[in-house]
Amino acid sequence: MSARAIGILAGYAADLVFGDPKRGHPVAGFGQLAAKAEHRTWRDSRPVGALHTGALVAGTAALAAAADRATTRPWARAALTAALTWTVIGGRSLRREAAGIAAAIERGDLDDARRRLPALCGRDPSGLDEAELVRAALESVAENTSDAVVAPLWWGALAGPAGLAGYRAANTLDAMIGHKSPRYRRFGWAAARFDDVANWIPARIAAALAVVLAPIVGGSPHEAARIWRRDGDAHPSPNAGQVEAAFAGALDRTLGGGQNRYPGHTDTRPAMGDGPAPTVADLRRANRLAAAVSAAAAVGAAAIAWSRSRRSAEHRTSGRAA
Repeated sequence: MSARAIGILAGYAADLVFGDPKRGHPVAGFGQLAAKAEHRTWRDSRPVGALHTGALVAGTAALAAAADRATTRPWARAALTAALTWTVIGGRSLRREAAGIAAAIERGDLDDARRRLPALCGRDPSGLDEAELVRAALESVAENTSDAVVAPLWWGALAGPAGLAGYRAANTLDAMIGHKSPRYRRFGWAAARFDDVANWIPARIAAALAVVLAPIVGGSPHEAARIWRRDGDAHPSPNAGQVEAAFAGALDRTLGGGQNRYPGHTDTRPAMGDGPAPTVADLRRANRLAAAVSAAAAVGAAAIAWSRSRRSAEHRTSGRAA
Protein backbone atom coordinates (compact mmCIF):
# COMPACT_ATOMS: atom_id res chain seq x y z
CA MET A 1 0.00 0.00 0.00
CA SER A 2 1.26 3.49 -0.81
CA ALA A 3 2.50 5.95 1.80
CA ARG A 4 -0.35 8.33 0.97
CA ALA A 5 -2.99 5.62 1.41
CA ILE A 6 -1.46 4.52 4.73
CA GLY A 7 -1.34 8.14 5.88
CA ILE A 8 -5.01 8.73 5.03
CA LEU A 9 -6.12 5.66 6.97
CA ALA A 10 -3.85 6.47 9.91
CA GLY A 11 -5.08 10.06 10.06
CA TYR A 12 -8.70 8.94 9.91
CA ALA A 13 -8.03 6.45 12.72
CA ALA A 14 -6.40 9.21 14.81
CA ASP A 15 -9.50 11.38 14.41
CA LEU A 16 -11.70 8.42 15.30
CA VAL A 17 -9.74 7.81 18.51
CA PHE A 18 -8.68 11.29 19.62
CA GLY A 19 -10.92 13.77 17.83
CA ASP A 20 -9.58 17.24 17.12
CA PRO A 21 -6.31 18.27 18.80
CA LYS A 22 -7.14 19.91 22.13
CA ARG A 23 -4.54 22.66 21.92
CA GLY A 24 -2.62 24.39 19.18
CA HIS A 25 -4.99 23.25 16.44
CA PRO A 26 -3.42 24.27 13.09
CA VAL A 27 -6.85 25.14 11.65
CA ALA A 28 -7.39 27.60 14.50
CA GLY A 29 -3.95 29.03 13.79
CA PHE A 30 -4.86 29.45 10.13
CA GLY A 31 -8.08 31.18 11.17
CA GLN A 32 -6.15 33.66 13.28
CA LEU A 33 -3.77 34.35 10.39
CA ALA A 34 -6.68 34.82 7.99
CA ALA A 35 -8.38 37.22 10.40
CA LYS A 36 -5.22 39.32 10.68
CA ALA A 37 -4.87 39.37 6.90
CA GLU A 38 -8.50 40.44 6.58
CA HIS A 39 -7.85 43.51 8.74
CA ARG A 40 -5.36 44.64 6.11
CA THR A 41 -7.07 43.51 2.93
CA TRP A 42 -10.80 44.00 3.53
CA ARG A 43 -12.61 46.10 0.97
CA ASP A 44 -16.24 45.94 -0.11
CA SER A 45 -15.07 44.34 -3.36
CA ARG A 46 -15.32 40.95 -5.04
CA PRO A 47 -11.90 41.18 -6.77
CA VAL A 48 -10.15 42.08 -3.50
CA GLY A 49 -11.95 39.24 -1.73
CA ALA A 50 -10.89 36.87 -4.49
CA LEU A 51 -7.25 37.90 -4.09
CA HIS A 52 -7.51 37.45 -0.31
CA THR A 53 -9.00 33.97 -0.69
CA GLY A 54 -6.66 32.90 -3.49
CA ALA A 55 -3.52 34.00 -1.71
CA LEU A 56 -4.40 32.21 1.54
CA VAL A 57 -5.55 28.98 -0.13
CA ALA A 58 -2.66 28.83 -2.60
CA GLY A 59 -0.12 29.72 0.07
CA THR A 60 -1.37 27.02 2.42
CA ALA A 61 -1.41 24.38 -0.33
CA ALA A 62 2.09 25.40 -1.46
CA LEU A 63 3.50 25.02 2.05
CA ALA A 64 2.03 21.53 2.36
CA ALA A 65 3.33 20.58 -1.09
CA ALA A 66 6.81 21.80 -0.17
CA ALA A 67 6.75 19.74 3.01
CA ASP A 68 5.67 16.71 0.99
CA ARG A 69 8.52 17.16 -1.50
CA ALA A 70 10.99 17.51 1.34
CA THR A 71 10.04 14.11 2.80
CA THR A 72 11.71 11.47 0.65
CA ARG A 73 11.28 8.41 2.85
CA PRO A 74 7.95 6.56 2.57
CA TRP A 75 7.40 6.44 6.33
CA ALA A 76 7.92 10.20 6.58
CA ARG A 77 5.46 10.89 3.77
CA ALA A 78 2.93 8.60 5.42
CA ALA A 79 3.44 10.41 8.75
CA LEU A 80 2.98 13.82 7.12
CA THR A 81 -0.20 12.71 5.35
CA ALA A 82 -1.50 11.14 8.57
CA ALA A 83 -0.84 14.30 10.60
CA LEU A 84 -2.55 16.51 8.03
CA THR A 85 -5.50 14.14 7.66
CA TRP A 86 -6.00 14.08 11.41
CA THR A 87 -5.77 17.88 11.48
CA VAL A 88 -8.22 18.65 8.69
CA ILE A 89 -11.03 16.14 9.26
CA GLY A 90 -13.48 16.53 12.12
CA GLY A 91 -15.79 13.54 12.17
CA ARG A 92 -15.50 12.58 15.82
CA SER A 93 -15.87 16.14 17.07
CA LEU A 94 -18.92 16.63 14.82
CA ARG A 95 -20.65 13.54 16.14
CA ARG A 96 -19.66 14.31 19.74
CA GLU A 97 -21.26 17.76 19.54
CA ALA A 98 -24.42 16.29 18.02
CA ALA A 99 -24.53 13.64 20.75
CA GLY A 100 -24.16 16.37 23.38
CA ILE A 101 -27.15 18.23 21.94
CA ALA A 102 -29.16 15.01 21.87
CA ALA A 103 -28.31 14.29 25.51
CA ALA A 104 -29.28 17.83 26.56
CA ILE A 105 -32.63 17.53 24.80
CA GLU A 106 -33.27 14.09 26.30
CA ARG A 107 -32.86 15.47 29.82
CA GLY A 108 -35.06 18.46 28.97
CA ASP A 109 -32.28 21.06 29.13
CA LEU A 110 -33.04 23.07 26.00
CA ASP A 111 -30.89 25.98 27.20
CA ASP A 112 -27.85 23.70 27.20
CA ALA A 113 -28.79 22.43 23.73
CA ARG A 114 -29.01 26.03 22.50
CA ARG A 115 -25.59 26.79 24.00
CA ARG A 116 -24.10 23.81 22.20
CA LEU A 117 -25.65 24.42 18.77
CA PRO A 118 -23.19 27.14 17.59
CA ALA A 119 -20.42 24.51 17.69
CA LEU A 120 -22.28 22.76 14.85
CA CYS A 121 -23.73 25.56 12.74
CA GLY A 122 -24.09 29.30 12.39
CA ARG A 123 -27.82 29.53 13.07
CA ASP A 124 -29.14 31.78 15.80
CA PRO A 125 -30.18 29.28 18.52
CA SER A 126 -32.14 31.72 20.67
CA GLY A 127 -35.80 30.86 20.69
CA LEU A 128 -35.42 27.49 18.93
CA ASP A 129 -37.73 24.85 20.36
CA GLU A 130 -36.91 21.16 20.64
CA ALA A 131 -38.03 20.31 17.11
CA GLU A 132 -36.01 23.13 15.56
CA LEU A 133 -32.94 22.26 17.63
CA VAL A 134 -33.13 18.66 16.43
CA ARG A 135 -33.60 19.75 12.82
CA ALA A 136 -30.70 22.20 12.98
CA ALA A 137 -28.35 19.64 14.53
CA LEU A 138 -29.35 16.84 12.17
CA GLU A 139 -28.99 18.98 9.05
CA SER A 140 -25.58 20.12 10.30
CA VAL A 141 -24.47 16.52 10.87
CA ALA A 142 -25.43 15.68 7.28
CA GLU A 143 -23.79 18.73 5.70
CA ASN A 144 -20.65 18.62 7.81
CA THR A 145 -20.10 14.92 7.25
CA SER A 146 -19.48 15.96 3.67
CA ASP A 147 -17.62 19.22 4.37
CA ALA A 148 -15.48 18.07 7.30
CA VAL A 149 -14.84 14.42 6.42
CA VAL A 150 -15.63 13.28 2.89
CA ALA A 151 -14.33 16.38 1.09
CA PRO A 152 -10.90 16.57 2.75
CA LEU A 153 -10.43 12.83 2.30
CA TRP A 154 -11.31 13.19 -1.40
CA TRP A 155 -8.82 16.02 -1.94
CA GLY A 156 -6.19 14.18 0.08
CA ALA A 157 -6.60 11.14 -2.15
CA LEU A 158 -6.27 13.25 -5.29
CA ALA A 159 -3.59 15.76 -4.31
CA GLY A 160 -1.99 14.52 -1.10
CA PRO A 161 -0.91 17.03 1.57
CA ALA A 162 -1.49 19.98 -0.76
CA GLY A 163 -5.07 18.86 -1.33
CA LEU A 164 -5.70 18.30 2.36
CA ALA A 165 -4.31 21.66 3.46
CA GLY A 166 -5.66 23.66 0.52
CA TYR A 167 -9.17 22.29 0.92
CA ARG A 168 -9.23 22.97 4.65
CA ALA A 169 -8.03 26.53 4.07
CA ALA A 170 -10.80 27.11 1.53
CA ASN A 171 -13.47 25.58 3.78
CA THR A 172 -12.30 27.62 6.78
CA LEU A 173 -12.43 30.84 4.77
CA ASP A 174 -15.94 30.00 3.64
CA ALA A 175 -16.96 29.59 7.29
CA MET A 176 -15.29 32.88 8.21
CA ILE A 177 -16.28 35.19 5.35
CA GLY A 178 -18.53 33.30 2.95
CA HIS A 179 -21.66 34.91 4.36
CA LYS A 180 -24.47 37.07 3.02
CA SER A 181 -24.01 39.72 5.71
CA PRO A 182 -23.42 43.32 4.55
CA ARG A 183 -19.69 43.10 5.36
CA TYR A 184 -19.06 39.87 3.47
CA ARG A 185 -21.65 39.82 0.70
CA ARG A 186 -19.02 41.01 -1.79
CA PHE A 187 -15.69 40.42 -0.02
CA GLY A 188 -16.61 36.82 0.86
CA TRP A 189 -18.21 35.98 -2.47
CA ALA A 190 -15.10 34.26 -3.88
CA ALA A 191 -14.58 32.19 -0.72
CA ALA A 192 -18.16 30.94 -0.90
CA ARG A 193 -17.95 30.11 -4.61
CA PHE A 194 -14.55 28.41 -4.24
CA ASP A 195 -15.93 26.24 -1.45
CA ASP A 196 -18.95 25.37 -3.61
CA VAL A 197 -16.64 24.13 -6.38
CA ALA A 198 -14.36 22.23 -4.00
CA ASN A 199 -17.32 20.43 -2.43
CA TRP A 200 -19.33 19.68 -5.57
CA ILE A 201 -18.03 16.14 -6.12
CA PRO A 202 -17.51 15.23 -2.43
CA ALA A 203 -21.08 16.23 -1.56
CA ARG A 204 -22.45 13.85 -4.15
CA ILE A 205 -20.11 11.10 -2.99
CA ALA A 206 -21.36 11.61 0.58
CA ALA A 207 -24.97 11.53 -0.61
CA ALA A 208 -24.38 8.33 -2.58
CA LEU A 209 -22.77 6.68 0.44
CA ALA A 210 -25.71 7.72 2.64
CA VAL A 211 -28.06 6.08 0.13
CA VAL A 212 -26.07 2.84 -0.02
CA LEU A 213 -25.65 2.69 3.76
CA ALA A 214 -29.29 3.53 4.58
CA PRO A 215 -30.01 0.00 5.93
CA ILE A 216 -27.62 0.71 8.83
CA VAL A 217 -30.26 3.06 10.23
CA GLY A 218 -33.26 1.01 9.08
CA GLY A 219 -33.70 2.89 5.81
CA SER A 220 -34.22 1.85 2.22
CA PRO A 221 -31.57 2.63 -0.41
CA HIS A 222 -34.29 2.82 -3.06
CA GLU A 223 -36.30 5.35 -1.06
CA ALA A 224 -33.21 7.32 -0.09
CA ALA A 225 -32.15 7.53 -3.75
CA ARG A 226 -35.64 8.69 -4.74
CA ILE A 227 -35.63 11.51 -2.20
CA TRP A 228 -32.08 12.50 -3.16
CA ARG A 229 -32.98 12.75 -6.84
CA ARG A 230 -36.22 14.61 -6.15
CA ASP A 231 -35.16 17.07 -3.44
CA GLY A 232 -31.38 17.44 -3.66
CA ASP A 233 -31.47 20.41 -6.04
CA ALA A 234 -34.23 22.29 -4.20
CA HIS A 235 -31.84 23.55 -1.51
CA PRO A 236 -30.26 27.01 -2.01
CA SER A 237 -26.81 25.45 -1.59
CA PRO A 238 -25.60 23.38 -4.56
CA ASN A 239 -23.98 20.90 -2.18
CA ALA A 240 -25.65 20.89 1.23
CA GLY A 241 -28.99 19.94 -0.29
CA GLN A 242 -27.53 16.81 -1.86
CA VAL A 243 -26.37 15.35 1.45
CA GLU A 244 -29.34 16.58 3.49
CA ALA A 245 -31.81 15.10 0.99
CA ALA A 246 -29.98 11.76 1.01
CA PHE A 247 -29.96 11.71 4.84
CA ALA A 248 -33.67 12.62 4.88
CA GLY A 249 -34.42 9.70 2.57
CA ALA A 250 -32.18 7.26 4.44
CA LEU A 251 -33.75 8.21 7.79
CA ASP A 252 -37.29 8.45 6.32
CA ARG A 253 -37.73 11.89 7.87
CA THR A 254 -38.45 15.38 6.56
CA LEU A 255 -35.70 17.98 6.86
CA GLY A 256 -35.86 21.66 5.95
CA GLY A 257 -39.27 23.22 5.56
CA GLY A 258 -38.63 26.17 7.86
CA GLN A 259 -36.78 29.42 8.32
CA ASN A 260 -33.14 29.41 9.37
CA ARG A 261 -32.02 32.58 11.12
CA TYR A 262 -28.39 33.61 10.74
CA PRO A 263 -26.60 36.80 11.80
CA GLY A 264 -27.69 39.39 9.27
CA HIS A 265 -30.18 37.34 7.26
CA THR A 266 -32.88 34.66 7.29
CA ASP A 267 -33.13 31.77 4.81
CA THR A 268 -36.31 29.87 3.96
CA ARG A 269 -35.57 26.23 3.26
CA PRO A 270 -37.68 23.83 1.20
CA ALA A 271 -38.84 20.57 2.74
CA MET A 272 -36.83 17.46 1.85
CA GLY A 273 -38.20 13.99 2.41
CA ASP A 274 -41.63 12.45 2.94
CA GLY A 275 -41.46 11.21 6.53
CA PRO A 276 -42.37 12.89 9.82
CA ALA A 277 -40.25 15.59 11.42
CA PRO A 278 -37.11 14.22 13.08
CA THR A 279 -36.94 13.56 16.81
CA VAL A 280 -33.95 13.34 19.10
CA ALA A 281 -33.80 9.59 18.41
CA ASP A 282 -33.36 10.40 14.73
CA LEU A 283 -30.45 12.72 15.58
CA ARG A 284 -28.70 9.72 17.12
CA ARG A 285 -29.54 7.66 14.02
CA ALA A 286 -28.04 10.41 11.87
CA ASN A 287 -24.85 10.18 13.93
CA ARG A 288 -24.63 6.45 13.19
CA LEU A 289 -25.18 7.07 9.49
CA ALA A 290 -22.55 9.83 9.50
CA ALA A 291 -20.03 7.48 11.13
CA ALA A 292 -20.68 4.82 8.49
CA VAL A 293 -20.39 7.32 5.64
CA SER A 294 -17.12 8.63 7.09
CA ALA A 295 -15.61 5.16 7.41
CA ALA A 296 -16.59 4.24 3.87
CA ALA A 297 -15.15 7.51 2.58
CA ALA A 298 -11.84 6.85 4.34
CA VAL A 299 -11.54 3.39 2.80
CA GLY A 300 -12.48 4.77 -0.60
CA ALA A 301 -9.98 7.62 -0.35
CA ALA A 302 -7.20 5.20 0.59
CA ALA A 303 -8.12 3.02 -2.38
CA ILE A 304 -7.98 6.00 -4.74
CA ALA A 305 -4.62 7.09 -3.32
CA TRP A 306 -3.21 3.57 -3.67
CA SER A 307 -4.48 3.27 -7.24
CA ARG A 308 -2.97 6.62 -8.23
CA SER A 309 0.34 5.71 -6.63
CA ARG A 310 0.39 2.37 -8.43
CA ARG A 311 -0.34 3.96 -11.82
CA SER A 312 2.37 6.55 -11.20
CA ALA A 313 4.91 3.84 -10.38
CA GLU A 314 3.95 1.88 -13.50
CA HIS A 315 4.30 5.03 -15.62
CA ARG A 316 7.81 5.67 -14.22
CA THR A 317 8.80 2.06 -14.86
CA SER A 318 7.56 2.12 -18.45
CA GLY A 319 9.33 5.44 -19.01
CA ARG A 320 12.68 3.99 -17.89
CA ALA A 321 12.16 0.92 -20.03
CA ALA A 322 11.53 3.07 -23.09
